[in-house]
Amino acid sequence: MKFLFIVQGEGRGHFTQAITLEEMLLRNGHEVVEVLVGKSSTRTLPGFFNRSIHAPVKRFISPNFLPTADNKRANLTKSVAYNLLRLPEYLRSMYYINQRIRETGAEVVINFYELLTGLTYALFRPSVPYICVGHQYLFLHRDFEFPDKNSCQLWMLRFFTRMTALRSSKKLALSFLEMEQDDMNQIVTVPPLIRPEVTAIRPEEGDYIHGYMVNSGFADSVENFHAKHPGLPLTFFWDRSDAEEVTRIDETLSFHQIDDVKFLNAMAGCKAYASTAGFESICEAMYLGKPVLMVPAHIEQDCNAYDAMKAGAGIICDSFDLQPLLRFAGEYTPNRHFVYWVRSCERRMIRELEKPAASHSEITSIPTFTNYLPI
Repeated sequence: MKFLFIVQGEGRGHFTQAITLEEMLLRNGHEVVEVLVGKSSTRTLPGFFNRSIHAPVKRFISPNFLPTADNKRANLTKSVAYNLLRLPEYLRSMYYINQRIRETGAEVVINFYELLTGLTYALFRPSVPYICVGHQYLFLHRDFEFPDKNSCQLWMLRFFTRMTALRSSKKLALSFLEMEQDDMNQIVTVPPLIRPEVTAIRPEEGDYIHGYMVNSGFADSVENFHAKHPGLPLTFFWDRSDAEEVTRIDETLSFHQIDDVKFLNAMAGCKAYASTAGFESICEAMYLGKPVLMVPAHIEQDCNAYDAMKAGAGIICDSFDLQPLLRFAGEYTPNRHFVYWVRSCERRMIRELEKPAASHSEITSIPTFTNYLPI
């Protein structure tokens, strides 16, 4: 079959998921005809994605979340106002997405949590069925357990997630653990999409802390910790577009532009991992047996961190104070069941993607207002 990918351009996880799924599809005789990636003024397309993806890549303007003044968490009010002003641009993007679906001859569209995919299907109603892939679809699963956070923000998160999946055939929810299929919400849980480079690498226990921050404002708290513990080596990656490839503070602290080969090598050799609770890198750390400190940057990552903590991945903090991580690392036991779950991913993913979508028109009606009542 011919697949077309539509990828949200925020963070690192959606890119690595798209790369991994493309490799799986190619190994099983399928074709990815094109990859459409949402872009914004605050994010750049990482070089590793262009180097690793085989299909042609095209960009379109997409909504994004704006950070707070300290560049740590997302500013929801500012983000909503900013994106409302850019509605004409997003309408043009939806027209473009619909055009690419028709012109590429795609038989199935895979949506990696891009909002405009759902809105395109609601507005233009392409005849090609589409499937949503992402851990965020767990938030719609009847059995998912949420952290004790702001109920309004949780409602907005679920609402946003539903908007990305309007008229979809099914939702493949990437999960730390296997859960029962949720037929009412058309959700099937599947293992995380972890790349062969991760599963093939041999982990070792080094003496340094490896880290990743989606918003560079967290660098201040890393440097504050480093000032108190200068002898502990720290190797952090960030998405700061105006920084050099390597920003070296001193002999034991450096910040690096995101590069997947360097990132994975650093992950494999670290003592422990600290991050802003992105799903993908937490999964990589769990697979390689690394204890994790999670510092959520927005409500979605609050949910990721809580779910990962229940799965035994690590601990949650509100800053990059790494002392609790060092204590946790001393008592951490890797989750071997997670490794077996990940290794079943390709079989499960291909089975779900190859199922016929003949009933697409019957199961993809637009949700009613009752779907959006608070959880």
